[in-house]
Amino acid sequence: MGDRWHVEVDRGVCIGSGMCVGHAPDAFRLDAARQSHPRAAETDAGESVLAAAEGCPVEAILLTLADGGEPVFPPEE
Repeated sequence: MGDRWHVEVDRGVCIGSGMCVGHAPDAFRLDAARQSHPRAAETDAGESVLAAAEGCPVEAILLTLADGGEPVFPPEE
């Protein structure tokens, strides 16, 4: 079984660009105020979800390993 990621969006930072929905429509949605929300708190690790996090212009998406909490994105410096 592959990794699972915990997905969070900092809605205080989110500017509603919709890039996340463009990259991973199965993982993210925009509400009426154009704020991003993960469709589920956890998801299977995948390129589209990572691309959504990397493509966010304000880095509002945080991905961590679901079983250990280690950061996936943004990476620790």
